[in-house]
Amino acid sequence: MTAVFTPIASADRLSVQVAERLAAAIQQGHLKPGDKLPTEAKLVEQFQVSRTVVREALSRLKSIGLIESLQGSGIYVNAHPVFQPLNFDAKHAASREAVIQIVEVRRALEAECAALAAAKRTDKDVREIQKALDSLDKAVARGHDGAEEDVKFHRAIAKAAGNPFLISTLDYLSQFLREGTRVTRANEARRSDFANAVRNEHHAIVQAIQNGDSKQAQRAATLHMKNAAKRIQQADPSFWTQEGGVLALPLVKKVSG
Repeated sequence: MTAVFTPIASADRLSVQVAERLAAAIQQGHLKPGDKLPTEAKLVEQFQVSRTVVREALSRLKSIGLIESLQGSGIYVNAHPVFQPLNFDAKHAASREAVIQIVEVRRALEAECAALAAAKRTDKDVREIQKALDSLDKAVARGHDGAEEDVKFHRAIAKAAGNPFLISTLDYLSQFLREGTRVTRANEARRSDFANAVRNEHHAIVQAIQNGDSKQAQRAATLHMKNAAKRIQQADPSFWTQEGGVLALPLVKKVSG
């Protein structure tokens, strides 16, 4: 079956909308496992967006295992997709709870990392943290969700904490922390007030670390994680039936398993 897509009407988060449309087509069976997706040029024409937007949307779907590239052949729906079609009433609560639990884990770790970073940071550490924050801000300004940049930002803070056991713990949990971050960033990217709040919270953490104020850094990091949980609780129901539910599935499987 050939899926035909209509143009994107809104200019808000184009790559997310394209990814959601494609994911919905896969979930609803319009694109089946093993089916070849339209070419990039065809998707650009159908969605009436730029090639960059289409590529980012495809990258998002690759990262969650919905599609795969076969060199020299094209992009196909994964023959063994990692998701099952989501039923909102049955699934969204589990998805949200799993993400909130990861945020709770992050809250304990991030607060301690920030406090230690403020106490131990070197000038080089401060430059690396600021560089990571700048990269995150630039990614968001380009219309990306900044998930990977967010992970690198928080890792720069953890590195500045100077505790190898803490780094090892974060590495051990990295798969789940990364998945949780993808969900929170995807949700926050849908609303400008969320995105602005996150940016301000990040800058507050960095400022406290630069000032060498451990208590304030710990408070700022704790507040950031508490607010992240609140933003997840405030996510629109449609988020969980679309991108959020798919992104959260690895976490849900871990909880249910």
